[in-house]
Amino acid sequence: MDSKVMFNIQYGLFVLSSKSDDKDNACIINTVTQVTAAPVASKDRISIAVNKKNFTHDLIAQSKVFTVSIISEAATFELFKHFGFQSGRNVDKFADFDKVQRTANGTLAITEGTNSYISANVIQQVELDTHSIFIAEVVDMEKFNDIPSTTYNYYQQYIKPKPAPVAKTADGKSVWRCRICGYEYVGDELPDDFVCP
Repeated sequence: MDSKVMFNIQYGLFVLSSKSDDKDNACIINTVTQVTAAPVASKDRISIAVNKKNFTHDLIAQSKVFTVSIISEAATFELFKHFGFQSGRNVDKFADFDKVQRTANGTLAITEGTNSYISANVIQQVELDTHSIFIAEVVDMEKFNDIPSTTYNYYQQYIKPKPAPVAKTADGKSVWRCRICGYEYVGDELPDDFVCP
């Protein structure tokens, strides 16, 4: 079975934020789905899938509120690094990040590198092995600009730093090192469809 087939499914990328008591946190996710739509915004529903290891997951499970900020093609890698490569269990991600606004349910929307946000209140939680699916009623939405939303493929092609050649092997092949995790690929050229495992 070729697990890389999963990379062919098109995903958007989002900053998911929540709040419990006085603690705000956010992480990067790739699964937001419109479940229903209605003329009245309070009847709109969305679902999100969140890894149970994420601190944001725990805040949503406790508070039952979240905001999804839709990342645009104007986002830089710093946005992904800030919200995706450190844990809110160890770092206050909003201590030095002020490009935000409070939404109707009290959570934070990211206003830089995004094109819009959706705030929602959880009405159902479904448990899976590694993730929880939260189904929620939309309570607030705002569009900031018309910059296209970032897909996972766009992120891989244009935002995420590409591995760089760092050395040569004894037989002259290049060693390509991921600038994020340090994974090394050995070959003459980096394949066009290379995705760091």
